[in-house]
Amino acid sequence: MRASGIAAAILLSFGMGWAQQPDSILPNTSWVEQVGHPTVSVTRGKAQAIELDFRVKPGYHVNSNQPHSEFLIPTTLKLDPPTDMLIAKITYPAGEDRSFPFDPGSKLNVYTGDFVLRPVVRPLATVRPGPYKIRGELRYQACDDRACYPPKTMPVSFEVQVKKAPPSAGRRNPRQSPHVHQ
Repeated sequence: MRASGIAAAILLSFGMGWAQQPDSILPNTSWVEQVGHPTVSVTRGKAQAIELDFRVKPGYHVNSNQPHSEFLIPTTLKLDPPTDMLIAKITYPAGEDRSFPFDPGSKLNVYTGDFVLRPVVRPLATVRPGPYKIRGELRYQACDDRACYPPKTMPVSFEVQVKKAPPSAGRRNPRQSPHVHQ
């Protein structure tokens, strides 16, 4: 990104956007929503990727998880799983490179519309089968074509139904012949 693009993004993020729309004026405004609260089945002791769907309101965008500038606030998901359950990693989608009227020569990497985050959940082999609620938060900064707004943190939740692993096939004896061998 060119220096003028970075300067414009910083000005937009920290100056104009916050000065025009302080968080105290827009305390309940949410530009992103979690679409559905899925319940997923996971086998204990096995890792499984799940899909969490999010939607950015029309006319807005949020920085991707890998914005082109260190001065831009990335979209991040933090999850707080219950004891004996791990979040192995979270996969973020590639953002879309778009230019905006405030700096048409530069491109920002953003999410618009619907996007999916894929955390990998792994219950330990010792966890009891049953339902578990995983909670967390999505942090993002929303912008429109003219201004950026203060970063927001929104609650995220989903349910994991832990099931027992199927019995292992193990080694079985070969079938015996019904004939008597002498």
